[in-house]
Amino acid sequence: MITNYIFLVLTAALAIGAPIYMFYPSPVEQSEVKTRLMYLRERKDVVYENLRDLNFEYRAGKFSEADYESLKTNMEEEAAGVLAEIARLEAGSGYSPKGARV
Repeated sequence: MITNYIFLVLTAALAIGAPIYMFYPSPVEQSEVKTRLMYLRERKDVVYENLRDLNFEYRAGKFSEADYESLKTNMEEEAAGVLAEIARLEAGSGYSPKGARV
């Protein structure tokens, strides 16, 4: 009799507790809001890293001269576009990075 009662209580607790645990919203961590300028600086770093990797892989013989030049040109154009937009945004906002010559 007591085992039936304990079983009934545990089953009820499980039936109520499991859905609450599974569907109760957990607190969401707030991340830093990225501005367009922050995104562009990260993108610039990625493009530069890709250019370094491309140069290394070309020297290792993984790319033909034509493929290397084509990829390098595309990446350099992307880098130039990113740098131009960074300069435009910094000029518009009056932002001057630390150590920049004005």
